[in-house]
Amino acid sequence: QGMITEASFHLFGATGGRARFGSVKILLPPTWAAKGYEAPQHEAYDTADVIVAPPYWKYGDDPYTLQPGACGQMGRYIHFTPNFLVNDNLTDIYGSRGRVFVHEWAHLRWGVFDEYDTERPFYVTARNQVKATRCSSDLTGIYVCEKKSCTEGSCVINKLTGLFKEGCTFIHERNQTAVSSIMYMQNLSPVAEFCDEHNHNREAPNLQNRMCDYRSTWEVIRNSIDFKNNPPMTNSTYITPPSFSLLQKRDRVICLVLDISKTISGDNWINRLHQAAELYLLQIVEENSHVGIVTFSHRGEVKAYVRHIVSDDVRKQLASHLPAAPGSRAANVCAGLQLALEVIRKKDGNTYGSEIVLVTGGQDSNMKKCFSDMVNSGAVIHTITVGSSAAKEIEHFSKETGGLKFFVPERLDFSDLLDVFSGILSRSGDTFNQSIQIESACDSVGGYKELRRTVTVDSTVGRETFFVATWQTPGAPEMSLSDPSGKSYTNKDFDIDSIFHVARLQIPGIAETGEWIYTLTNTHPSPQVLTMMVTSRAANSTVPAVTVKAHMSKDINDYPNPMVVYVQVSQGFSPILGANVTAIISPQNGDPISLELFDNGAGSDIVKSDGIYSKYLFSFPGNGRYSLKVHVHASSTITPQSALPWSHALYIPGYVENGKIKMNPSRPSIIRNDLQIRRGGFHRAAAGGSFIISAVPVGPYADVFPPCKIIDLDARLEDHKVVLSWTAPGDDFDKGQAAGYEIRTSETPLELRDNFYKATFVNASSLSPERAGYKEIFAFKPEAFTTGNISIIYVAIRAMDEVLLHSELSNIAQAVMFIPPMDYPPSSVEFSVSTILLLVFGLLAVICLTGSTAFCLLKKRDKKT
Repeated sequence: QGMITEASFHLFGATGGRARFGSVKILLPPTWAAKGYEAPQHEAYDTADVIVAPPYWKYGDDPYTLQPGACGQMGRYIHFTPNFLVNDNLTDIYGSRGRVFVHEWAHLRWGVFDEYDTERPFYVTARNQVKATRCSSDLTGIYVCEKKSCTEGSCVINKLTGLFKEGCTFIHERNQTAVSSIMYMQNLSPVAEFCDEHNHNREAPNLQNRMCDYRSTWEVIRNSIDFKNNPPMTNSTYITPPSFSLLQKRDRVICLVLDISKTISGDNWINRLHQAAELYLLQIVEENSHVGIVTFSHRGEVKAYVRHIVSDDVRKQLASHLPAAPGSRAANVCAGLQLALEVIRKKDGNTYGSEIVLVTGGQDSNMKKCFSDMVNSGAVIHTITVGSSAAKEIEHFSKETGGLKFFVPERLDFSDLLDVFSGILSRSGDTFNQSIQIESACDSVGGYKELRRTVTVDSTVGRETFFVATWQTPGAPEMSLSDPSGKSYTNKDFDIDSIFHVARLQIPGIAETGEWIYTLTNTHPSPQVLTMMVTSRAANSTVPAVTVKAHMSKDINDYPNPMVVYVQVSQGFSPILGANVTAIISPQNGDPISLELFDNGAGSDIVKSDGIYSKYLFSFPGNGRYSLKVHVHASSTITPQSALPWSHALYIPGYVENGKIKMNPSRPSIIRNDLQIRRGGFHRAAAGGSFIISAVPVGPYADVFPPCKIIDLDARLEDHKVVLSWTAPGDDFDKGQAAGYEIRTSETPLELRDNFYKATFVNASSLSPERAGYKEIFAFKPEAFTTGNISIIYVAIRAMDEVLLHSELSNIAQAVMFIPPMDYPPSSVEFSVSTILLLVFGLLAVICLTGSTAFCLLKKRDKKT
């Protein structure tokens, strides 16, 4: 509370009296002792703006924000460690907690980026000065070197790059006259503002300049919807501190509300509904949950009041109450929902924080009658919409109550319904007890043919592992399963339900780590759809399991605007690199779309190697609902070797105070025996929710999709040539192959940004674009370098397709021509390369004069001799 109260005052001042925190809800862990705290309504750990959890990647206490989107887009969450919140010694390193909160809140809420760069801490200005990467450039300090690359403690210039060698650090004066920027050095007391257009350092090679087209942080923040029609407060002498509510959730209470009406087409709807709901009850829902069941068609019916899941027997008893036959042809959604509230109230008289899983595919024009009652009940409603005829208002329930929303196409022969039920997990943050979907395989198998696959059970899972097969024909397929040691399981080992066409095998104890091979053989002469689902739970409460989370950049989208598919693959807070990620997009009508996602820092992927894989989605077969599910696998995994990839508060090495240097403790070293090194391969599957597309034209349409923006343009100087490298975009965003590139240079980045077509043209006609995703390299010799007029050049690119649609302007890269200077001692002033050259020439003159004097003396001596 103290951190956010302090942050509210700092935020109010930093935004010119426009923003502060009014009310804050703090969700306490359910394991803490109950002290009469309020019950949450729609609040959950997984949807919180700020989470408090153990350190990311065993790296330390750096506060950070998960920020996968582009400039101006909201992030996912802020992560603080418990040690950061209680250890006062960290305030010297990061600054006061309230100041750090404002820094991270700007990342989360307004999509701005850091104004420092740990990989490029120094740069050369247009005036040939070596400066620390910062904003504003008015912040003062001195250079200190602590490593072996230093000569007697002095910072040394690298003769190849013109920058300081590794080990040199810029130590700030604690007392400053500059007041910005919060996104650079929020820990300095005088720093209380964001950089604006008047003091923004556009030369600094930081992420804010690269991602936001050299706009200052305040320019981006000011354009947020938060500040539209939001003038500063006129009386800002006193602002009210934020109010706090302490919430604590105890028992998870869930009611399944299942549509059994005949409004959902397909003869096997009840069969598929039974299979999916049974999977949820027997395998997915967490132990100690309380679950009830309601069905509805034209009226509702209680099938089972809330039961406390404490054993497999209770799970089976609940599953026995699932519907076995369809109801009438009408669907009364409100009847089912209102009956669910009655079932939930039977437990303890309260509906706050409870959950309703609504499965329906019918039209119901009367849903508005119960909408406000359901929202005000405090229950979270997860919606599973089935088929194209389902009412458009269904998703409003989940949107207004903070629930999940899924869509299942009418092709009920596939595993879609099983997948979405597998995705309805507790959002309490207790990942140890959550079910994890390892495999979701589905295929139409010909007569007497087989579905044969290999699935990897990795060391992070294995507890309560189930193999579940489904089929269509009256007789079960022939099933065989082999574990990594060669032990075999066949039909006699499965629990087979011939009525609902499902077979289930639970592996006793902890499933063996390694490759499991299963085969489903169609014993009928005609083709049928066979599926295999594999679920498990974390093997060890102290070792986080590998998890997968998928989402779309938007819930609702209009053609031809593109969307982005995001998939986060992680182990706890540690990103998983080197995985193969495939997204399956299923429209309500038409064939599924398959996309391969990448974590390469190009196209839609903002940050490379952060464990967030992404891809543009822009081509849609029609209007309506779409579903997302993902498949992830890896034969081996890679441990990240770089620093924190996300937006985080800067670790301050020290200060200069009253002329004396005060150094902070060294940054904690990375723990190299990370779990990823030992884990090996894995398989995962996950449902990613649904979204709605509109305004898609009917029939063939013109090409309206340009190449995507190049965001990883890099420039360096080799042999007096500028060498550019970037990832190739496609003909349509990141798909296909662009037709050409337009490259231009300038002495200032703003000319490229604001007047690209007036900048100096570079002939790139010899460059034939690669396919999207491949690396491009192009070298040219700029005239400006040849004449020696400048030492810095800025470069930008636009790609074009065959119909001359142009991409957005790339990030602006900087190339610097360095004349190797000699080493020199540190100083409190910025170092000028031209000054160094004068020193060099002066030294040469002294040497020449000394040599001439010595020569003359020798001549005189010879004459005397």
